[in-house]
Amino acid sequence: MLDQLKQVDNRRLYQQIADQIRAFIDKGNYTAGARLPPERDLAQQLGVSRPSVREALIALEIEGSVEVRMGAGVYVCSAAQRKPQALATMGESPIELMQARATIEGTVVVQACAKATPEALLALRQILDNMLSAMAQNRSPLAFDRQFHQTIAAMTGNSVLERLVGELFDERHSPIAARLSAHSESGQTWAIALQEHEAILRALENRDALAAETAVRMHLQASEQRWVENRREWS
Repeated sequence: MLDQLKQVDNRRLYQQIADQIRAFIDKGNYTAGARLPPERDLAQQLGVSRPSVREALIALEIEGSVEVRMGAGVYVCSAAQRKPQALATMGESPIELMQARATIEGTVVVQACAKATPEALLALRQILDNMLSAMAQNRSPLAFDRQFHQTIAAMTGNSVLERLVGELFDERHSPIAARLSAHSESGQTWAIALQEHEAILRALENRDALAAETAVRMHLQASEQRWVENRREWS
């Protein structure tokens, strides 16, 4: 039986959860090839959220302790399959990352709205056209996604905010965020994201700061749900 985590460890929560699940496996509770309990059961036993458990399972998948089979469950791998990798190198919690982006970019877009120029708005429109074109050609629109958010940050005229927005966006290339993206992103999710970007641009074009802030926060909260809390059950 897993014990509920005590909130005294200052490491990222998913790392604490991953360590406890791995230790549970190493004690022989689950042998190679065995299926772990559903993530909802693991979350209940540990007293944490399902998204946090999902992050931990992704970390364990990266190091080779488990194998995530979409729609079939999470299975224990043999010790020989493990690829030693310090959990600290896997990146920030995707949940906390998206929450931080929503907080910062929600403020950024309000400033951008006050300083929006026809040229900047035209640049944003071109970026969305490029995203749509990339999707139509079955290419990743990720670079244009980044460019969209960076262009809005640049509209503030504040180089520190522009740098922060770029750095937070680039955290999605960390091992844990990249693996979560691989599990959750699809042509359908990108199409929804494009619609959310359209809502942001419309608000900027209308010089409606409140609508722009709301659209940005809703987009990033929805991205978090698609990224970390997508409803395709793993186990």
